[in-house]
Amino acid sequence: MNPLNLHPDRLFPADATTRDIARTLYAQVANLPIISPHGHTDPQWFADDQPFTNAAELLLIPDHYVLRMLFSQGVPMEQMGVTPRGEQPQVTPREAWRTFAAQYHLFRGTPSRLWLDWVFAEVFGMQQRLDPTSADAYFDAIGEQLAQDQFRPRALFDRFGIEVIATTESPLDPLDHHRKIAASGWSGRVITAYRPDPVIDPEFEGFRANLRRLSDLTGEDCFAYDGYLAAHRNRRAYFAAMGATSTDHGHPTAATADLSDAEARALFDRVTGDSLSAADAELFRAHMLTVMAGMSIEDGLVMQIHPGSFRNHNPALFGRFGRDKGADIPVQTEYVRALRPLLSKYGNDPRLSVIVFTLDETSYSRELAPLAGHYPALKLGPAWWFHDSPEGMRRFREQVTETAGFYNTVGFNDDTRAFLSIPARHDVARRVDCAFLARLVAEHRMEDWEAAELAQDLSYSLAKAAYKL
Repeated sequence: MNPLNLHPDRLFPADATTRDIARTLYAQVANLPIISPHGHTDPQWFADDQPFTNAAELLLIPDHYVLRMLFSQGVPMEQMGVTPRGEQPQVTPREAWRTFAAQYHLFRGTPSRLWLDWVFAEVFGMQQRLDPTSADAYFDAIGEQLAQDQFRPRALFDRFGIEVIATTESPLDPLDHHRKIAASGWSGRVITAYRPDPVIDPEFEGFRANLRRLSDLTGEDCFAYDGYLAAHRNRRAYFAAMGATSTDHGHPTAATADLSDAEARALFDRVTGDSLSAADAELFRAHMLTVMAGMSIEDGLVMQIHPGSFRNHNPALFGRFGRDKGADIPVQTEYVRALRPLLSKYGNDPRLSVIVFTLDETSYSRELAPLAGHYPALKLGPAWWFHDSPEGMRRFREQVTETAGFYNTVGFNDDTRAFLSIPARHDVARRVDCAFLARLVAEHRMEDWEAAELAQDLSYSLAKAAYKL
């Protein structure tokens, strides 16, 4: 039996002096409330407050980090419990969990291992490491606990100390679950975020059908440019009424454009017509980012831009299983020229707040930190998605701080569908930031009281302010 132990000094510096400083800083922020302003948990969990079913469906199947690692080692998706489109499950949840347990050694040294071990130990009280010999014991113990009231979604929300969590919905979503939460009398704060990609990206599957649905939903003609813009304003207002404080844009590149009204109308006619070119699709996405920035000035919603993902890189996997199965791959992304049209028009406007993320680390010190260190409207999102690891977070601080400082960044967000990993992810971020600040104190570049203030800001205050929460 291999015991499961979470060392209290994990992720702290090996040097004793710096480690002591990190311990002190971490003790002051470890139990701060969690601000989760950008993520993809299912609002139905909190609306219905029904028990989670089993370990596989809660911890394995929704986690694209886990799926991609196993798939890369030759484990078929079906064996992980992922059901192909239009088919029946090929394994039981217990069988899928046994497959996961047999391959758990693959996650050594990864952030997934840090998060999952935290969940196993802190949430479920497991004392033995997950491996083939403990797979059934884990599955049974987790299942028994999930059937208890204290493991329902709302109870876990409160137990984790979550102050607010944002889900992410399409403009086509009626937000029924958010309405149910609001009407329930529960004190937990679950808000939405406006993710318009399905009706902004002409290359998004079903784009024209999506426009028809948007027309039906808003009463506007979304095949006419004026009606299309009016529909966005309509839905943004509705999302804001349901608690949204932000929009979220996942475009392939960071390109923006500032077209004349005549150019925009002509382009709109082309992208909604029978023939579509890749160049027109890119130009329309670019134009709409600038339009969305203008709408954010009007309604106050914070704008998030996260480009640089080649979505569904594995076409066979996408065709059989759909999106979010671990086949989204980072690509090189340029920002200085790409963002200039938007920033030239709105970058000096104090009413606009744009948070930019990247999957391309090479742009941190070269492009993003200098841009955020200049434009009042621009802030940097944290290291995330492929880089939300201890090493990625350290590199982010090292490359960004010297040019943009700490206060042109927005703290941390977990960006996950895996609900139980949220406190684990925030714990990792707090430990890494405290370790980084401890080094600055040990090198006499910062006073200890300044580091204590910064630790609180990075763990809590910056995200709350940046997302207007």
